[in-house]
Amino acid sequence: MALHKRINPFLKTNNDTGFGNNASSYGGRFINRDGTFNLRKEGLPFLRRFSIYHSMLTLPRWKFIGLILLFYFVINLVYSGLYFLVGIDGLQGTIARTPWEKFKEVYFFSTETFTTVGYGRVNPVGDGANLVAAVEAMSGFLSFALATGLIFGRFSRPRAYLKFSDNALVSPYREQTGLMFRFASYKEKHTLTNVEIRVNIGLQVMEDGQNVYKYYDLDLERNRVESLPMNWTVVHPIDEKSPLAGFSFDDMKAADVEIYVLIRGFDDVYSNVVQQRTSYTYEEILFNGKFVPMYRESDDGKTTILELHKLNEFVKV
Repeated sequence: MALHKRINPFLKTNNDTGFGNNASSYGGRFINRDGTFNLRKEGLPFLRRFSIYHSMLTLPRWKFIGLILLFYFVINLVYSGLYFLVGIDGLQGTIARTPWEKFKEVYFFSTETFTTVGYGRVNPVGDGANLVAAVEAMSGFLSFALATGLIFGRFSRPRAYLKFSDNALVSPYREQTGLMFRFASYKEKHTLTNVEIRVNIGLQVMEDGQNVYKYYDLDLERNRVESLPMNWTVVHPIDEKSPLAGFSFDDMKAADVEIYVLIRGFDDVYSNVVQQRTSYTYEEILFNGKFVPMYRESDDGKTTILELHKLNEFVKV
């Protein structure tokens, strides 16, 4: 469904968003709330499209740790199987009698070889066992080097650490209305400076009998702040120069409205420029709401307290 409502023809469109204007080619939103693009690539083999390094850097922490532990467990199972394949008679110093005890002894010998600890009671004496142990020790060195590099990359990768409100609001603003949302830097020591924001809107309209997307830069109350120690409520005044002038919720739904947000700033901790994206669809834009203040004075009156749990709170107006 496209919007038939007339858009101000004097508004300047933005043709550099990276998204095409063919409405029939898209499904769902353009940008996910976490800033990733809602896009899947096909047409080439999976291994050519897949980046192991990027995936390991961007995995959630619990998945990354779980994957490391799973790899450690499985690789030692593989080498334990190889020791049984070449014969555990090639391992000197084993004292196990039952099959289960033999498996445990070989498995823990594998872990000692893989980590190059080598406690010493069990050692390889046969050619086959020595060959497997040599390959395992080398793969252990390489694995720990890769794991160390990935851990360092995850810790050192610059991130913005910004949290956005769940909804954007259309609220009273200076005797008119404004589209607003807010965000805050939630890490204690990560204070951004020279913060710049750019907000675009995508609208689906009917043009020459076809559904097409039009993109516009949204004018903001301010698009830059010197530093961001607290939260920032971003406001787009809805006036005669706004592509949202006169829009109701039904108009936004018909136009399949999506707001694209891009924020850049300098992080003193990383000593680098960081950025973060997000978007709001028409379903996440609420009318007649006003954000509640999310900071207060401390009891002793000497400190300002930013209440991050209030980031999404608003009242009806």
